[in-house]
Amino acid sequence: MKSKRRQVLAIASTGAPQAREDELAVEEPLEIRVDTRSVSVTMRTPGHDEELAAGFLVTEGIVRKPRDIAEIKPYSRNNQANVVDVFLNDSARVDFSRLTRHVFMSSSCGLCGKASIEAVHQHFAPVRRRMRVERATLWRIARELQKRQETFAKTGGLHAAAVFTARGKMVVLREDVGRHNAVDKVIGHGLLKGGFPFDEHVLLVSGRASFEIMQKALAARIPIVAAVSAPSSLAMEFAEASGQTLVGFLREGRMNIYAGKSRLK
Repeated sequence: MKSKRRQVLAIASTGAPQAREDELAVEEPLEIRVDTRSVSVTMRTPGHDEELAAGFLVTEGIVRKPRDIAEIKPYSRNNQANVVDVFLNDSARVDFSRLTRHVFMSSSCGLCGKASIEAVHQHFAPVRRRMRVERATLWRIARELQKRQETFAKTGGLHAAAVFTARGKMVVLREDVGRHNAVDKVIGHGLLKGGFPFDEHVLLVSGRASFEIMQKALAARIPIVAAVSAPSSLAMEFAEASGQTLVGFLREGRMNIYAGKSRLK
């Protein structure tokens, strides 16, 4: 369930207060366990939790290919609905000391304390793919994203992330209260369902583009990241250093290109 109806009191500058129903985005904690050891608790919108766990491990550099994961399943003891267990094959190596900062993450912070571009590049090399995309295609996929944000239309409270081909065909779209969770879900989808890495694709996000979004895109080898809203200065610096294309303020008839302009035609 992505949304719930609740009674609220609506107040306007004129007229009497009115009781009415409002639809709210659901936010609940999810604990991610790796080989029975807890590594993360994140506040997320329930749904596609296996994708979220898989994408999280990709962007942490723990998982790099589908065969690294042996199994993902809900934690079965005591009817724990908000816990998933990820079991890894021998091909994956876990440094649990790197994951200790993830004891708790709020829905607005998915990469706290990791602001070093150099540290990220130790795990994920810059992208070299020279794919090109029509600017008109970016405007078209922005319209498509807006049209497909079903729960946002009801609640106004969810972020969206979507992966598109260079020709503008949508591969996957996910919504979540946390923008980093939405990105992890689309990356996890690619890992679990096929198509990973997304090295010939565009990542489109409904809000702003932050450093953490660019890092997650790099982990999935995504060369082009576009955002409906603004990027941060560190996101731009990261895109330049990582060989990524970064587009912001992608709206009907306009966009700003902050890095990697050669991929757009």
